[in-house]
Amino acid sequence: ASIEGKRGTPTPRPPYPAVKGLWGKPTVINNVETLANLPVILHRGGDWFAGIGTEKSKGTKVFALTGKVRNSGLIEVPMGITLREIVYEIGGGIANDRQLKAVQTGGPSGGVIPIEFLDTPVDYENLQKLGSIMGSGGMIVMDETDCMVDIAKFYLGFCVEESCGKCAPCRIGGYQMLDILTRISKGVGELKDIDRLKNICAAMQRASLCGLGQTAPNPVVSTIKHYEREYLEHIEHKRCAAGTCVDLMQYSIKDAACKRCGLCVRVCPAGAISGNREVGYTIDAEKCVKCGACFDACKFGAIEKK
Repeated sequence: ASIEGKRGTPTPRPPYPAVKGLWGKPTVINNVETLANLPVILHRGGDWFAGIGTEKSKGTKVFALTGKVRNSGLIEVPMGITLREIVYEIGGGIANDRQLKAVQTGGPSGGVIPIEFLDTPVDYENLQKLGSIMGSGGMIVMDETDCMVDIAKFYLGFCVEESCGKCAPCRIGGYQMLDILTRISKGVGELKDIDRLKNICAAMQRASLCGLGQTAPNPVVSTIKHYEREYLEHIEHKRCAAGTCVDLMQYSIKDAACKRCGLCVRVCPAGAISGNREVGYTIDAEKCVKCGACFDACKFGAIEKK
């Protein structure tokens, strides 16, 4: 083969390096989970393995169960088990007796599944219908202290960092969405941003060259679909109900709970807390840098974070 030179003269094409596998031999690459299944399948047979799971999703699946559950760790479960069974029977329920909000599956490119779908069987087909994926086997449980705008921003940030930059939909679209989510989390977003996010997500899913760009919008798509109210709260009311988005946080002192020990004054690095033991203490919102030092230091729950 040759390529055309500058003056129309054929120029020899440089030889491509030969592709070689392990020790120069043809090589099949599988992940550890696949290889771990092979011995027991060879020992017990394919029919035994096919007897586990659902009609279309056979066998078991390993998940890294983590987040706001009492028992976290690697778990192996049969395909078709419900999210409720995993969270409450295996995971032991939600830590600190809080309310379950959502479960995210599939790693950074997975979708967020709200509580109303807790009885959904976990298999490839059902997760895809809910806008999520099996992916890398991650399963993160979230409670009411998790902000869905912040969650989408966190996962998208990872995908933007991992993008190879070869195709424009992923390279540009991911960056644009991250910028929009950052503005919303700071309280400077606008209503049109939601439609912008939806349009960019659709473009990335259809036009990206590889799976990373095609699935990177999943956290954004699923959080807008199921938790659009939180996006609207950030945009219209400049409020993060979960108290996660630092720029939207407001700290105040509940006078009835305050013991007037003055510890909050001593730990505040910005000098934003004024007052004394006689009249009590207040936080100047203009001076507050929202570091949370007073919230962490107060032993009486008198510092309120909204």
